[in-house]
Order: sequence, then C-alpha cells, then structure tokens
Amino acid sequence: MVAVVKPTAPTATQWAVEAAGLTRRYGTARALRHLDLTIPWDQRLAILGPNGAGKTTFLRIVATLVRPTAGRIAVGGLELPNQAAAVRRHVGLVAHQTFLYDELTARENLLFYGRLYRVKDPAERANQLLERVGLADRADDRVRTFSRGLQQRLALARAVVHDPPILLLDEPDTGLDVAGLELLARLSVDESGRRRTVLLTTHNLPRAIELSDRLVVLANGAIILDRSATDVDLDTLDRVIRGEKPSAEELPIAQLYMAQRATTADEKWAGHPHPNLLLEGEGISGEVP
Repeated sequence: MVAVVKPTAPTATQWAVEAAGLTRRYGTARALRHLDLTIPWDQRLAILGPNGAGKTTFLRIVATLVRPTAGRIAVGGLELPNQAAAVRRHVGLVAHQTFLYDELTARENLLFYGRLYRVKDPAERANQLLERVGLADRADDRVRTFSRGLQQRLALARAVVHDPPILLLDEPDTGLDVAGLELLARLSVDESGRRRTVLLTTHNLPRAIELSDRLVVLANGAIILDRSATDVDLDTLDRVIRGEKPSAEELPIAQLYMAQRATTADEKWAGHPHPNLLLEGEGISGEVP
C-alpha cells in the first residue's frame, strides 16, 4: 500500500463539522438562513432538497470555496475562514466542476494533486487510484478525451488522493454507470479501513437512503427535516422535499424545523420555505430543535 502523508490531526472534537447560525447571502438572496448543524466523525450525511435549497452552498463553505456571510463554522475543530488552509488538507471534494486539467492526462492530473498535497510517493499513489477507479488503461490519455462518466471517476480519485477524513460529494452520481456508483461506497473508506465522514447531496432519494446514516432536508436555506436514514421511508421523504405536510405519525413534530429558529419576532413565520409544513396555530413557537 502506498504511503500517504496524513494531515496533522484536527483539534480533538467530537464534531467533523459544526455550524451555528450559518448564513450566506448573494446580494439580497439568502442561500443559507441561520443554519445550525453538527456532524460527528464517521457519519454519512445526505443533504437533500429542491434546487436552490442551499445544499451546494453549504458544501462549498465546508470546502473553503465560499465564505459565510454570518455565523460560525468549524471543520474538525478548525475555524473558517481563518484556518482555511488547514481545513483543505482534511477535505476532499467532488462537485459539478471536476477540477481536472483537460490538457493533462489522467496520470498527470493525479500527480499534480498528489504533489500539491505532499503525498509521499505521488506516482505510486496515482497508479493505485487509477487502478481503483478503473482507469488504469486510460492513464496516459488526456482528460479532454474522456466522457463525463470517466471524468467523474477521475474526479473521485482526485478527491481522495491525500486520503482525507472528510469527503464532500455534490451530486457525485452525475454521469456514473452502475460500476461507477459502486465506487462511491468503496471510496467512503480511507486507506486504513476507517469510514470517512461523508457529506452527500443528490436528487436520487433511494441512493441517499442507501448510502447515508442520516438525512437532512433543506428548503430555502433552512433545515426542515433531520432524521436517521432508517426512520424515513422513501415516499415520506419525497413528499417533504416537494413541500407536502407529513402526518404526525410519519414525522414527529420534534423532527420538523419550523421557521428555523427565526432571529426576530417579525421573522418568526415570515418567508418560511414551506408554509404548508407549519402546523395550525403558533403554539410550537420557535422552540422546536
């Protein structure tokens, strides 16, 4: 097994990711609204919701690509944005953009990123990962000749070249065939056999339930559902994402994030992402966790 230089261990903390009051604005639009979310180490979390819900924005903040407008976020106890350089050593990202260089070969791309992350033997690491993602026979082909699915396989290899403990997957199944999808499960385990902490966004709800321990649903930047993946059936999950109100038997009230703890009395119910999820009356106020 190739030696990988592991990043210096994060500050001792039970949380891989910890966000409090996290807000991100683009002009007058709020992509995230006072988001509170803690993710323990080794958890596999699916972040779901309709387009524009804030899923990608949250992952991009964790990946240090976007700065929050307000609130606090720490990754492995490292505070953002002040410790962004240290956070990057602990995070691997697969996004809509592959972050690959079209004019370089598959091998050259992995060599570049291996050297960037100071992997001890980047050539051997590149060979290992090319074999693992099924691209050994295309190692010396330029990336511009690859199909979208093959580029996504290589992007998966790039994301784990430094063996990060946290893996961010933003709709990673784009263009992948069945064999490629199986890579997602295999690459969620690091070189020592330990589960990585995985944050996954996808519109494929069955796959989200299959790959995750926990499901969080966002709408307009606010959390409206936070449940164990074993506690939500596919139909209920789909209806919540579409904005339909589930019955009390399907989802206990304590699991619904009504109004996302609005910060002022005037905001208490105004602009809630899914008004039809609100229960009759205001007796629940903002006390629901």
